Amino acid sequence: MSDEPLLAPVSAADVYRVMQVAEVTYDFERAAGVVVLVEAEGRRRELRVPVALADATAIHHAWRRVVGVRPTSGELTTFILQELRADVVAVRIVRREAGVFYAELDVMSAQGRRVFDARPSDALTLALRQSVPAPVLVAEGLLGAP
Repeated sequence: MSDEPLLAPVSAADVYRVMQVAEVTYDFERAAGVVVLVEAEGRRRELRVPVALADATAIHHAWRRVVGVRPTSGELTTFILQELRADVVAVRIVRREAGVFYAELDVMSAQGRRVFDARPSDALTLALRQSVPAPVLVAEGLLGAP
C-alpha cells in the first residue's frame, strides 16, 4: 500500500479562473446592466454577467471606490463584516442555469470559514468593497473550452 493520498480527478467544474472587472455597462431602456469580467491571466476570456440597473450601479461604485453620503446595502454589509472582523476571502461564480448565474461568497471570521449562496451582483459588490478587493473566481466551464 502506498503512502500517497488518493486524488480525485479534477473536472472543469472544479477549476476556477481569476477574473477582474473590466467594465460595467448600462441599458437604461431595459433597466439593466452587464458586468464584464475578464481573465486576469492567460487567454483573457470574458464573462458577461447581466444584472439589474441598481446592482450595476452598486458594482460600479464599489469598483471605482465611490462612497455615498448614506451607506448603500453593499457599504452597510461591508461595515458590518469589518466590525465583526470577517473577511470576504473570494467570490466564486459557480454555474449558470436557465440563463441565471449563481455565486458563492466565501467568508472567514474568528468562528471559521463559511460559504454563502449569493447573487453574483451582491457578491461582486462585497468583494470590491473590501479594503483589499477579494478575488473573483469563475468556473472554467462558464468560459468555454480552454
